[in-house]
Amino acid sequence: MRLRRRARRLAGAVGGGLVTVPLVQLRDVTRSFPGPPEVQALKGVNFTVGEGEYVSIIGPSGSGKSTMLNLLGLLDRPTVGDYLLAGTSTSTLDDDQRAAVRARLIGFVFQAFHLMPRRSVLDNVLMPMQYNGIPRAEREQRARDALERVGLGHRLDFLPPSLSGGERQRVAVARAVAGNPRMLLADEPTGNLDHKTTGEVMGLFEELNADGLTLVLITHDDNVAHRAHRRVRIADGHLSEVA
Repeated sequence: MRLRRRARRLAGAVGGGLVTVPLVQLRDVTRSFPGPPEVQALKGVNFTVGEGEYVSIIGPSGSGKSTMLNLLGLLDRPTVGDYLLAGTSTSTLDDDQRAAVRARLIGFVFQAFHLMPRRSVLDNVLMPMQYNGIPRAEREQRARDALERVGLGHRLDFLPPSLSGGERQRVAVARAVAGNPRMLLADEPTGNLDHKTTGEVMGLFEELNADGLTLVLITHDDNVAHRAHRRVRIADGHLSEVA
């Protein structure tokens, strides 16, 4: 399967030129958790990601990385500020609308894989597509194509416990991209993998990004972060670009 190359710019008649619309835009976002004492996990964050970018967000445990992931993935809401996704504010969306947008636009890959151990590899990739409106007849072909894309077309009937860690993460990647999202959020995707397998999975991410998929990778590993085209550091709830 080849992901469709996506347009990076939207034309607009403003000053006779092109207007670039970021896929992701956080505007003065703060996320607070009640205390006592109150904890501000994110503090006045401004952050954009363009269509087709590959960005890593790096920081130690407790720096606000998980909070960033939850906000970007529409799993949580800012306390203050706004999150625009594909140019549209998400602040007025109710929970059902947020779930629908998430299913259509965002894929997730996690450190712990989150595969169903008693369901086949094919079923693991198929099931999430039930929630984003893809017709049943189309879902299986998409799942098969995605598994072929990650090199697991020969493992369709296997159960996850019989796979290596790298293979399980490839199933998770196939599951994330089978619905053809516009953005992939990867949360410590190599945290449970050895050095060789880390390189293989990162190579797969790079191939997907080269095909036009926007990739935001959250990690504490400098070596993994350096493979992104752009790096952002988070510390004590503040974001800063890394040269």
